Amino acid sequence: MEESRRARKKRLTRERIAAAAIRLFEEQGYEQTTVAQIAAAADVDAKTFFNYFRSKDEVLFADNEQDFDVLLEAIAQRRPDESPGEVLARMVREYAAHRRPKVPPRKPEELSATARLALTTPALQAKGLYLLLDLQQRIAGELVKAFPDQLDPITAAAMTGSLLGAIQQASLASVQLGRSQDELWEAAQHGLDVALRGLLSVRPSGESP
Repeated sequence: MEESRRARKKRLTRERIAAAAIRLFEEQGYEQTTVAQIAAAADVDAKTFFNYFRSKDEVLFADNEQDFDVLLEAIAQRRPDESPGEVLARMVREYAAHRRPKVPPRKPEELSATARLALTTPALQAKGLYLLLDLQQRIAGELVKAFPDQLDPITAAAMTGSLLGAIQQASLASVQLGRSQDELWEAAQHGLDVALRGLLSVRPSGESP
């Protein structure tokens, strides 16, 4: 569908706020940057900032809950002939199809700045770790629900950690190497491929590999 003028204006405002925030975080530090400063740098008022983000950390972690729902829904819609690994692979593909069109184009240096902030700022490190652990536990729980008689919680947790860890680390390595945004998505896919070589060996009880 063609983007409406109103939707385009909102998207561009959101992107401008996010870009201003990341620039200020890099220049003067995350803790030292205020919402008022971000709003001024983006040429909006503070009220407009809060129309798009509930807090300044959401600039880096926006839309997580809606995106996580896509992952969990994919598992809940398990197909009869799918193994646990195949469900997780489809989950990642459906997430990428949902998420990729929403991500604004960014240059390699912008990707690097975001990663640097998330890795070196204690408050953001804690937030990112909490979100990752929470997501892993929720995915593992949904996986057990999808395979109640075939998959135990420990195996589900190990599979989930292997998958998300591979994707996260492959993506991070791509960013740190200064690769493009398209190459970042390719790195995430490669992480998935590497993880799946182990994940696809896990079959429901009584089923041959």
